[in-house]
Amino acid sequence: MKVQRRMAFHFTYQLVVYSILIFVAMIVLFLVLINRITNEDLKRNFPAGALSSIVAETDYSKKEIKMSTHWKELIEERDMWLQVVNAKGQVIYSVHTPKEQPTSYSITQLIAIQQSEKSGIYTVDNELDLTYSTPLLFLLGYKNPQQEKLTAWYMAYHQNGLVNEAYKNDLLTELRKTNSFLLIVDQAGQSVQTIGDQTSAIDVYEPLEVLTMQQKPGDYDTNIFVYQPENSDMTWILHTPNERITYTKQPILSEAIRIFIWIGGSLLLLSLAISFWHGYRYGQPLILFAGWFERMGNGRYDEVLTPKDRKKVFRRTGKLRIRYRLYREVIAAFYQMAERLAQTEKDRRQLEKTREEWMTGISHDLRTPLSTIQGYGYILESSPAQWSDEELQDMGKMIREKSSYMLELMNDFSHIYQIKHGTVHMDRHEFELGELVRRSVLKYVNDATLAEVDFLYEGDELPVSLYGNPKWIQRLMDNLLSNAVKHNPTGITITVTCGMLNDDAYIRVSDNGRGMDEATVNKLFERYYRGTNTEESSSGTGLGMSIAKMIVEAHQGRIEVRSAIGEGTSISIYFPSD
Repeated sequence: MKVQRRMAFHFTYQLVVYSILIFVAMIVLFLVLINRITNEDLKRNFPAGALSSIVAETDYSKKEIKMSTHWKELIEERDMWLQVVNAKGQVIYSVHTPKEQPTSYSITQLIAIQQSEKSGIYTVDNELDLTYSTPLLFLLGYKNPQQEKLTAWYMAYHQNGLVNEAYKNDLLTELRKTNSFLLIVDQAGQSVQTIGDQTSAIDVYEPLEVLTMQQKPGDYDTNIFVYQPENSDMTWILHTPNERITYTKQPILSEAIRIFIWIGGSLLLLSLAISFWHGYRYGQPLILFAGWFERMGNGRYDEVLTPKDRKKVFRRTGKLRIRYRLYREVIAAFYQMAERLAQTEKDRRQLEKTREEWMTGISHDLRTPLSTIQGYGYILESSPAQWSDEELQDMGKMIREKSSYMLELMNDFSHIYQIKHGTVHMDRHEFELGELVRRSVLKYVNDATLAEVDFLYEGDELPVSLYGNPKWIQRLMDNLLSNAVKHNPTGITITVTCGMLNDDAYIRVSDNGRGMDEATVNKLFERYYRGTNTEESSSGTGLGMSIAKMIVEAHQGRIEVRSAIGEGTSISIYFPSD
C-alpha cells in the first residue's frame, strides 16, 4: 500500500474507532451513573425516597396516569398503597389501596394528613407534583408497627415523661425481643434515660441529627422511631436494628431507555458518517501534499501542482475549493517554498558558473606573470654571461613588476575575505571626509605618470563629518580613481565631488570616458570581473570594485553606478551621517 493510501486509511479508521469508543464509553458511564445514583437514593431514603422516584417517573397526559409496572409490583410487595389525588380532591389513580381509604378527600382531611403524616392506622408520605397544568398529590401509605408500638409503650409505662421504675423490666423484655433499645432525651438533646443495650447509644444529639437519621436510615446501623408526647419536654427515641432490605434494583424507565437507545444509535450513525467525511476531507489534502513532497524531493520545484491537481484544488475562478480552504496557508506556504527553492537552485547554478569564471580568470592572471618570471628565470639560469647589464636590469624590472602584481592580487584576496567574514579589525572614529577625499585627488594630480588625465575636485564649504575608518575610505578612493584611469583612454576628465545630501554624506566620482554597457554595469562589483571594455593589457587584479563595494557596505552605506557607452561613468557613494 502506497504512503498516500496508507495515510488516508490510517487517518480514517482512527477517527472511526475513537468516535465509537468515546460514544460507547459515554453511554455506559451514563447508564451506570444514573442507575447507581437512583438505587443508592432509594436505598437510603426508603420508603420516603421511593415516593420522589415514583413522582418523577409517573406520566400524566390526556387525563390518564401512566406508571411503571415495577413500582406497582414493589408497592404490593411491601404491602403499601398509593393514591393520586387531583385538584378537586378526587382519587384518579390508586395501587393496592385498602377499602377503608376514601376515594375523595376534603381540604380538612388533606391538611390533617400533611401535618400528621397519618391516615388511620397508616403512615402516609405525601408529595405535590406541580409539573402539569393541574397539580397532583401523591399519597404513599404503609403500616409502621414500630411507631405504633412506641406510642403504646409510652401510654403504658411513662411517668413524668420517663419510664416508670416499676415497668423497666417489662419494657426491657419487650426491647430484647427485637434487639432494640429506648433512649429518652431532653430538649437540649442530652440523654436522660436509656433502656436496653447501651453500646450504640448516643449521649447527646445535635439538633438536626434525629431528622437526618429518620430521612436517611441507610447511612446508620439503627433505624429510629420518635415519639414526642404533648405537654412534655422529653422525647422518646426507639432504636431498632437497621434491616438490610433486599429489593429489586430500580431500572431506568423503559421508555427513557428506548428513547436513549434511539438517540444513541442515531448519534453513532452520525459519528460514523462524520468520521468517513473527515477521513475523505483530511485525507485528500494529505495525499496532495505527499505528491508535492515527492516532486520537490526529485528537484522539480516548478511542478508544485500538476494540471490534474490544480483542477482538484482550485475552481475555474481561481478560488480554493471548500475542502482545501482549511489548508490555504499551507498551500500558499508550499508555493512560496517552491519558489524559494527554485530561486535557490537558480542562484546556485549562477554561483557555480561565476565561481568557474572567477577561477578561470585568476588562473589566467596568475599564469601570465608566472610564465614571464619562469621564462626570465630559464634565461638567467642557462646563459647569464651573454646578457648586458642593461638587459639584465630590464629582466629584473619585469620580474619585479610581475611579482608585485601577484602580491597585489594576493593582498586583494585577503582583503575580500577579511571584510566579508568580519575578521579584519576596523577601528572607527569621527573624521572630516572632505579633506580625505581632497587629499586622495591631490595625490593623483601630483602623479607625473598621469599628466594626460585631468582631475577636478568639488567640495562643500562646510566640513563633512563621517564616523568610520579613514584607512579603508582611503582604499575606497584609490580603487575608484585607479579604476577610472585604467579603463579609460588618455585625455579624459575625472571629477570628484564630496558633500552632504539630505542626511547622508556622499562621494561622487565621474568621468567623460568610454562608459559601460548595461551588462558590465550589472556585473561591475562581481569579483574578478573586468568588463568588456577592458583591454587585455590593462593592469590590476580585477577585484578593486568588489573591494570598494564591501568597504561601503561595512560602513552601512550604499553605492550606485550610472553609465552608458560613449557617455562616461558616474559612481555615487552615500554614507549615513549619524
